[in-house]
Amino acid sequence: MADSILITGGAASGKARFAVTNFAAFDYVLFLRVGGELDTDVMNRIKFSTEKNGVEWDIVNNNTLVPADEVKDHKFVIFDSVSSYARLVMDDMCPKDRGELGDDMKKQIEKRVIDGVTKMRDKVAENHGSVIIITLETGFSVRPADPVQAAYRDIMGRVNQRIANSCDEAYFSASGIQFKIK
Repeated sequence: MADSILITGGAASGKARFAVTNFAAFDYVLFLRVGGELDTDVMNRIKFSTEKNGVEWDIVNNNTLVPADEVKDHKFVIFDSVSSYARLVMDDMCPKDRGELGDDMKKQIEKRVIDGVTKMRDKVAENHGSVIIITLETGFSVRPADPVQAAYRDIMGRVNQRIANSCDEAYFSASGIQFKIK
C-alpha cells in the first residue's frame, strides 16, 4: 500500500467510499472529517466495514486548523477533506467582508493549506503508516462570478496540483468508479 494517496472528484462521486474500502480491514484508523459532520452514508459504510472486519476506528469531526494534532499515534488516516480544510483556512485568514482576494493573500492561504496537509502526512509517516487524502475537484467548473468563490476555486486548483504531485498515488473518482491517474 502506498504511503499517501490523493482521491479527487466531484461531490458525491465515491471518494469517501473508496477511502473507507481501502482501509476496511485495518484497525485503529482515524477518519478525520474537517469542516462539517460526516455524511450518514459514509458513517454507515464505516460501521458496516468495522463490524464485519472486527476492527475499531476513531471518527473525528473537527474544524481543526492543525490536522496533524489529530493524528496522534494512528498509523492509518483518512483526511476528509482538503477542500473543507481550505475553506476553514480561508475563513480564518480573511475578514468576513473580504471581497476580492489579492494574489498575495491567495498564495498565503495556499501555503498554509499545503503546510497543514504536509505536516499531517509527515506525522502519519512518523507512525510508519498510510494516509488517504480526499479533495474536491474544482477544475471542471466555470469561473464563478462571485470573487470569493473564484478565489476559492483558484486556490483549490493549485493546492490540489501540489498535493497530487507529492502523493505516491492519485485517483480520480467519477460516478462511483475510481481511475488511477498517478
